[in-house]
Amino acid sequence: MAQVISDRRDVDFVLFEQMEVEKLTKHEKFAEFNKKTVDLIVSEARNLAVKELLPLQEIGDKEGCKFENGKVSVPKGFHKAYKIYREGEWLAMADDPEVGGQGMPKTVSLAASEYFTGANCAFMLYNGLTHGAGKLVEEFGTEKQKELFLGKMYSGEWSGTMLLTESEAGSDVGALTTSAKKNDDGTYSITGAKIFISGGDHDLVKNIIHPVLARVEGAPEGTRGISLFLVPKYRVNDDGSLGEFNDVVCTGIEEKTGIHGNSTCSLTLGGKNECIGTLLGKENEGMRNMFVMMNEARHLVGLQGFSVSTAAYMHALNYARERVQSKSLTDPRGESVAIIKHPDVRRQLMLMKSFTEGMRSLIYFTGLCYDKIKISDDDQEKAELSGLIEVLTPIVKGYITDKALEVTSHGVQIYGGYGFTKDYPAEQLFRDCRIFMLYEGTNGIQAMDLLGRKLGLNKGESFKFFLSHIKKTIDEAKETNILSGLADTLEAVYDKTIEAALLLGKTAGSKNVEHAFALAHPFLEVSGDMTMAWMLLWRATISAKKLEKIAGSLDAEKIKEKVKSNKNASYYDGQLKSADFFINSILPVTLGKIDAITKLKSAAVDIADSSFGG
Repeated sequence: MAQVISDRRDVDFVLFEQMEVEKLTKHEKFAEFNKKTVDLIVSEARNLAVKELLPLQEIGDKEGCKFENGKVSVPKGFHKAYKIYREGEWLAMADDPEVGGQGMPKTVSLAASEYFTGANCAFMLYNGLTHGAGKLVEEFGTEKQKELFLGKMYSGEWSGTMLLTESEAGSDVGALTTSAKKNDDGTYSITGAKIFISGGDHDLVKNIIHPVLARVEGAPEGTRGISLFLVPKYRVNDDGSLGEFNDVVCTGIEEKTGIHGNSTCSLTLGGKNECIGTLLGKENEGMRNMFVMMNEARHLVGLQGFSVSTAAYMHALNYARERVQSKSLTDPRGESVAIIKHPDVRRQLMLMKSFTEGMRSLIYFTGLCYDKIKISDDDQEKAELSGLIEVLTPIVKGYITDKALEVTSHGVQIYGGYGFTKDYPAEQLFRDCRIFMLYEGTNGIQAMDLLGRKLGLNKGESFKFFLSHIKKTIDEAKETNILSGLADTLEAVYDKTIEAALLLGKTAGSKNVEHAFALAHPFLEVSGDMTMAWMLLWRATISAKKLEKIAGSLDAEKIKEKVKSNKNASYYDGQLKSADFFINSILPVTLGKIDAITKLKSAAVDIADSSFGG
């Protein structure tokens, strides 16, 4: 298996040249994270990913998790890797030192997490959910809850989960039936059953802390009557030691298409009426509070989609360079050549390259927004950046994971028949990434969120702020001759997307609301295409300036000559080619999608149920 799971040169470009993370060190909060320190962090993350996590990816897939005699065990090698991961204090990289974190910029932590997740997504899912559950304790916990749980969760001594889904409720969380009865001592007796719980039970740690959504007896129906509870697998005594088993019983684990190394459990709470939880936050505010973890989880899933995509690209690229097959079209009598010389393989590699580069920039950009909020003293700036993150969330989760399936599918295709076998990692990456479109809110729900909530967020100002960033990049690119045509094409999509947004927003507020939401996912696709093009054009504007300095000009022949001998020139030229490929190959299709949206055709809504056939 190739040992390259990410492109370090591109990681460095996005961190230091595009996001300019070194500027964060001007603030005392991030003063210690200079370039040398960041380089060391990313290098150490890569070493851990390649040496410990990557070898377990295939093993975890083949062994899977076991459910025997009521107990769940993870693949054997996970224990050693988890111990090393914990010792490195990687779980709470971007959290404040006061609560047990490392205090690094989130942007930097994402670079490290890219390596970890690309190396072994199933393993990292345990850690991602633990962090999210810990964040709920940090945000809404009492001082006693923080004292008992937070340090042990952020250190990884205990793990955490997210208990939302029920068999009859599914995505309709408001229909849950798990109940909570208040006890005289202020605790609550929890009764119910949850399904599809990632990391719901396992033997990596001695205790698992479950944030659980339940309805207090007598509370209103729907989401407004949901409360959030902290329910440990084992009760925790006042001194922090473990107490009795808390009647949280795993009744089985799922046999899944992918991520076999992560235990996906069905849990029964209070089967013997002995499950005790403590309120996290206030009664009837559970759904609102849980969104803190849900939004973090949605960004985590976007990171998963991207990380698996870049791993698939790196594997496919290495294979294409090594696999010799068939003659070159330009030299049919010559020797057989590596398949990277064949035009259709190059087309697929360019598609994978441009998508993964755009994904990386978008993921890191959201991290930078979080970092800027942390160091800003300007309330308006904080509000604008928070709104921008909200707008980007369905794109990060929904669009990236949609395209991850496409990218990993091309990875299989480049391997040919071997890609469909277990001899190479391509097929596992393809299988693993399918879940990303489903959990933490299906991508259909992400599309509805973008259309129904995010377009009108803060009276539309947040979406306008998002658009202003794109327009700024377009205007900057127009100042560079070789990029002006690409800027014009993106601007055409930009203008048409605004038209589509206004039309859909108006339609969603009318009696034809269903017609609008039948087009929500196409609109998510359009918005994602535009966002990818923005990120790639932004990269190209930076690269064009760097390339001009190296080559002396942006003359095509001079650049071509310089690329032969200069690695940086080759890299920057690759950035121009990524933007060129995506904007000239993908955005014309995007314009067609927008045209289809604005026609507001309603066959999908108007068709009778019986007319679907069957």
